[in-house]
Amino acid sequence: MTKVAQNLTADPAPGRRLPAHEVIYRQLRGLVLFGDLAPGQAVTIQGLTDQTGAGMTPVREAIRRLTAEGALEFQGNRRVCVPFLTADHVSELILARQWLDPHLALRATERASPEDLDHLEELDAALDTAITRGDLRGYLESNYRFHKRLYDLAAAPILADMADGLWLRFGPSLRVVCGRMGTQNLPDKHKELMAAMRARDAEGAARAIREDVIQGMEQVRQSLDDPEV
Repeated sequence: MTKVAQNLTADPAPGRRLPAHEVIYRQLRGLVLFGDLAPGQAVTIQGLTDQTGAGMTPVREAIRRLTAEGALEFQGNRRVCVPFLTADHVSELILARQWLDPHLALRATERASPEDLDHLEELDAALDTAITRGDLRGYLESNYRFHKRLYDLAAAPILADMADGLWLRFGPSLRVVCGRMGTQNLPDKHKELMAAMRARDAEGAARAIREDVIQGMEQVRQSLDDPEV
């Protein structure tokens, strides 16, 4: 079984110690988010407990939360798995993301400081490095960090949580798609987005991120239609 992923899904406030159940939740969330648990791969609750080195109670609580979020589903006999993504699911995800992400990008453009934009460009540079090196895991983590930071800059926590939660639905399938295509074949619209944000062109930023979202989700849809992609 894959080693527990480093917690990259959220950063606690400086000096804040997270409770054990939250630490385990974030660890398991990372396994789903970055595709370390593949769609359809069944794992036991005991196996996750052994893997994390945690007690049964925080693991059960983490699984309960992830199941409620649609990231895991119970299979019986104390087993859980990441659900398979269907073409209909992708259609719903595209519908949701092509509104949420552009709206958040628009708000972020209106609110981001020069330092915020510098940070976004640092995250995008890490993404480019991962692409150049063929580092699939690095690509997935950096791409998520970039989008998550954009959501946070929008200062719309309810919408940001909705957008962030959708990643749990398509993240495992995105890992499969990227593994088939290779990182060199994963273009994005981040440069266009950053140029628009630097120019304080909120509508341009919204258009760029919408194209980025549709491009990525259509790759996922195509992989479901043609498993050889």
